[in-house]
Amino acid sequence: MDTGKCFIVAELSANHGGDIGIAKETIRAAKRAGADAIKLQTYTADTITLNVRNNFFKINQGTAWDGQYLHDLYTKASLPWEWHKELFELAEEEGLVCFSSPFDKTAVDLLESLNNPIYKIASFEITDIPLIRYVASKQKPIVISTGIASEQDIELAIKTCKEEGNTNITILKCTSAYPADPKDANLLTIPDIVKKFRVKSGLSDHTKGIEGAIVAVSLGAKFIEKHFILNKGVGGPDAHFSLDEKEFKEMVDAVRTAEKFLGKVDYELTDTKLKSREFSRSLFVVEDLLEGDVINEDNVKSIRPGFGMHPKHFNEIIGRVVSKNISKGTPLSWELIKE
Repeated sequence: MDTGKCFIVAELSANHGGDIGIAKETIRAAKRAGADAIKLQTYTADTITLNVRNNFFKINQGTAWDGQYLHDLYTKASLPWEWHKELFELAEEEGLVCFSSPFDKTAVDLLESLNNPIYKIASFEITDIPLIRYVASKQKPIVISTGIASEQDIELAIKTCKEEGNTNITILKCTSAYPADPKDANLLTIPDIVKKFRVKSGLSDHTKGIEGAIVAVSLGAKFIEKHFILNKGVGGPDAHFSLDEKEFKEMVDAVRTAEKFLGKVDYELTDTKLKSREFSRSLFVVEDLLEGDVINEDNVKSIRPGFGMHPKHFNEIIGRVVSKNISKGTPLSWELIKE
């Protein structure tokens, strides 16, 4: 992830339609769209919740998933574990980094067998300290979303990673709404995360458009994660806030353009800047002068172009005498002024 550029991740999530063929083509599309990585989620309905049908397990949050039981939703959304090896191999063939969000220790063990290079802790798992500790112990880069987190939750998660000797930590600003409203994004938190917690920061973006990613990178985000779908016709639990290939490519292109605008801190006078200084102001003689004439505000002015003395000397030369005849339009220099 430490390439100097923002690391852009296409989140497969539930956008596989229960078809490994769709999952594979989605990976190929993510490569075409310019993603650096494809991210999976590794869980089963039974590793993330219980198959219990009471109101505790029925979604009622004002979301697109309301009315469903958690176990039913996660059964539809989960990526079969037997697909993982094929998808990791395909991503490698395509030149994409493939990594995942585990939701319990058995998922971590599976991912370790596949040499998973990065671990992502999902927003709702930031309070699962035993899981974070187990993941951190694998000494891989760890990325943690903060959608439901308090400041204390973030501090504890970071502390847990460091206790395991893992300091390669990226904390993502995230709004746990699906889709998220831009007014709730509060992306100014990104640079504050870097300053306050001394870690890398980025954005896990659930808004519908691409603007959040552009703003985030301008604020210093080094990691952008966005849900990605082959096409909206695939459907599924996350389709309504995912980007398709065309939209994702537009986001990647916009982020890369934003990075070019950001550039670096630069006060150096390059050859181009020096050439352009010819259009700056300088002191010119604006009336014909004879040797011995006195310089005043009428016969010398600060004008373009920049071949004369620096305008900062204007008050210094007022009242001085010229040393020779000077024609109008001559750049003023010390050689033309009597000592």
